[in-house]
Amino acid sequence: MSLIAILDVAHPDLALTPTIRDCPNVSIEVVPHSTTDPETGLFFYLVEGANDTFEDVLDRDHTVADWMLVDDLGSTRIYRLQHTEETVLISPMTTELGGLLLQAESTDRGWTNRLHLPDREALAALWECCEESNISFELHRMFRHEAWTSETVPELTDEQRVALVTAHEEGYFEEPRDTSLEELADHLDISPTAVGGRIRRGTGQLVETLLED
Repeated sequence: MSLIAILDVAHPDLALTPTIRDCPNVSIEVVPHSTTDPETGLFFYLVEGANDTFEDVLDRDHTVADWMLVDDLGSTRIYRLQHTEETVLISPMTTELGGLLLQAESTDRGWTNRLHLPDREALAALWECCEESNISFELHRMFRHEAWTSETVPELTDEQRVALVTAHEEGYFEEPRDTSLEELADHLDISPTAVGGRIRRGTGQLVETLLED
């Protein structure tokens, strides 16, 4: 039996922390498959709400050695990044402990991570690694994870879950709508673009997991 841990990490040298700080209205999410081979040194990020100055911020980010725009879908972009040597990364630490990075999404200070770990000892070891590196580590919750089965469980981030539940409670899915993205953004204290992205990605994950064969 293993466990799922949801936690926040923050450090000035964590990947893209300067960009997260300088672009508070932008939502950044790790594309997990890009971290399966850490030897490549390449990581992919999905970015919601990037404006014309976003790439200038990337150029100034001391955690970014090189970047390439892979796809531009308007409000959503995908970037491939290579990080500098001094960049702090949680995914290699997790991999060394036998774990997996399932999801990672930017917060106002750093990253919220959803990790699959072998046991509590691995989680404690990760906490110790973060403590030694002066990485802020805040565990939100953890729960047991049974052996891998074909059981269908939607993998939503906490931010996506909160956005979807809030949208439902405020009547965003009613016809006509009782609220707007702008009002939801004020309620959640994020940008309308970020709200729309979380609702869209969360809905897509629910459809893919629960409805598609």
